[in-house]
Amino acid sequence: MSEKKVIAVVGATGAQGGGLVRSILADPRGEFSVRAVTRKPDSDQSKALAALGAEVVRGDADDAASLEGAFAGAFGAFCVTNFWEHFSPERELVQATALARSTRKAGVQHVVWSTLEDTRKWVPLDDSRLPTLRDKYKVPHFDAKGEADAVFAAEAAPTSYLLAAFYWENFIHFGMGPRTQPDGQLALALPLGGAKLPGISGVDIGKCAYGVFRKGTSAVGQRFGIAGDILSGEEMAAKMGRAIGRPVTFADVPFDIYRGLGFPGADDLGNMFQFQQIRGEDFYKDRDPKLSRALNPELLDFDAWLAANGSRIPVS
Repeated sequence: MSEKKVIAVVGATGAQGGGLVRSILADPRGEFSVRAVTRKPDSDQSKALAALGAEVVRGDADDAASLEGAFAGAFGAFCVTNFWEHFSPERELVQATALARSTRKAGVQHVVWSTLEDTRKWVPLDDSRLPTLRDKYKVPHFDAKGEADAVFAAEAAPTSYLLAAFYWENFIHFGMGPRTQPDGQLALALPLGGAKLPGISGVDIGKCAYGVFRKGTSAVGQRFGIAGDILSGEEMAAKMGRAIGRPVTFADVPFDIYRGLGFPGADDLGNMFQFQQIRGEDFYKDRDPKLSRALNPELLDFDAWLAANGSRIPVS
């Protein structure tokens, strides 16, 4: 039996990387084995991956030398950064650059880079439709990833580009779930401006990444935009209400109001939602459930995600 090709997975204990690690491990007849790359190989999450059969190694996007070792001998590498850990697009770009350069130095043959759009290509800094943030960004957590695409194209091993959608887990962990109104009714409040919202389960992002790796190096240079469903605010609220057993209405919050809510990243997220509304159908076309299901036949739509997770959504 030929030796399996190693895929090194950055962020292996996170939602995207964890989904990929488990997808590889769940496919014993597949051509790949998995190396879980994490800053904390002794953590409980890392030990759980090791117990499932993953090779666990230390690797840190802030430490390029550690990445060279983590990628050494790997056929493939999944690269992802986490803006929300530090809220610094500059640091995110430095991390992405270190990841890109390390894959080429290690001789990796196929990279999947988890990216997003550089929104400034559609809404330049002098365009007043979106406020400019930190003097040089429109949507910082999008823009740094999108800016790094050119680095991966020029300096990384051969790369495929994976564009994810809104995490439905935000309804559980990020405080975006329905809230009780003064009249006692539940309302889901998001700034959509009448637009629909492409969404996906975080675990499905990793499963779709596995689908890109299975396509092989013929996928190099291609962009894969993924989503499990594309729904209006009213549709999401109605489905959520059925799942939790209480009616939920939808409140479309004005973008400026949302940007001013004051929680960390409110201005970034407000611009993100408005950017999606500005692009409209073109944004939806870049997040294709049909393509996503071809990559990941187990893809969850919103109803299926709610069936599994609705009870975890906090109602405040």
